[in-house]
Amino acid sequence: MKSKDKINKVNVRIFDDEYVIKGSADTYHIEKVASLVDQKMRQLCQKNPYLSPKKVAVLTALNIADELYRLRDDYDALIKLLDETKQS
Repeated sequence: MKSKDKINKVNVRIFDDEYVIKGSADTYHIEKVASLVDQKMRQLCQKNPYLSPKKVAVLTALNIADELYRLRDDYDALIKLLDETKQS
């Protein structure tokens, strides 16, 4: 088994719950991702304190997915612009 194929097992805390995350990414990356999710959930909860934890989780997932799609669109536009610049 290659070192990059190694499965890491990381204990993280998200929104006051403990999770064991398994993945091929390094421990630091997994912890950063979990920390981002926790931070986004807490920000949403501060603005909407009466939401259930389940709704906070779903709305956070939607917000992160929206951010991902917007970044992908921006990336695609930049790649297209770069290609056009190379051709001229």
